[in-house]
Amino acid sequence: MKKIAVQKGLTPVQEYLEDQGYEVETVEFDAFTQAQNEDYDAIVLTGMSSDFLGMQDTATGAPVIDATGMTPEEIFEQINQAYL
Repeated sequence: MKKIAVQKGLTPVQEYLEDQGYEVETVEFDAFTQAQNEDYDAIVLTGMSSDFLGMQDTATGAPVIDATGMTPEEIFEQINQAYL
C-alpha cells in the first residue's frame, strides 16, 4: 500500500486518497522536517514555492505535489503519474 503524507487542512484530499486505497498521514505545514524521518511514497502540500518543493523532493526521494488549485482527483492523477 502506498503511504502518502498530506498537509494538515487538506481533508478532502486525504479522504479521497483513503477512498482510493492509499495509507494517508496528516503532516503539519513544516512537512519537510517530518518527511525526512518517514518513508512516504508522495507528499501533498499547498502554498509552497517551487524551490522549497525541489528541496523536499531531493531530501525525501518522494514526489512532492503542490495541491494549490487542484482537485483531489487531479492530485490522485499526479501521484499515479509519479509511479509510471
